[in-house]
Amino acid sequence: MPDLKAAPVVSAAHLHKSGIKMIVDLDSFSDEVKNPLNLALVAILLYLLTPVIQAILPKDPNKPIPTSHLEAYSWMPAKHADTILWKEYTPRSLRPYDGTNPDHSVPILFAIQGKVYDVSSGRSFYGPGGPYGNFAGRDASRGLAKQSFDEDMLTPVDSPIDDLADLSPAEWQNLREWESHFRTKYFQCGDFVPNE
Repeated sequence: MPDLKAAPVVSAAHLHKSGIKMIVDLDSFSDEVKNPLNLALVAILLYLLTPVIQAILPKDPNKPIPTSHLEAYSWMPAKHADTILWKEYTPRSLRPYDGTNPDHSVPILFAIQGKVYDVSSGRSFYGPGGPYGNFAGRDASRGLAKQSFDEDMLTPVDSPIDDLADLSPAEWQNLREWESHFRTKYFQCGDFVPNE
């Protein structure tokens, strides 16, 4: 069995002589705390640690979840956005989406160049009485290409889809610009296909 000896007693004076300061000098400590730079660093540290401390603390179960970006940085919408099923629309099946339904939950749709767009957010333009209202629920390609809102620009719903073969290069360019506008502003929700 090894011979256990008592540990040598080291005095504070001995540690101080060897370069180790064991006793806290309260006067110099209070001076360091009062230093404006140290106060600023402590404030910054507390600011940075606040989210960590809040994450650790228990949450109030009765506090409602914010439903707007105006209420809190982290929020959740009150309900999920309505979804639209991507599907194929024919001239006949597109017709009911002309905005005349009094229930505004039915979207306003129209077709351009074989694509169907939901233009409900522009109800004042594409709904009944709007400047483009005659295009709602229809193929608007010819009317947009020719910049005409006349009824004769619309292909009857029982006819084949207009192939637009007689459009001039300028009218094709005009149609491409309209299509670009709709692609960036509205949601494409389907394809426009011939009647069965």
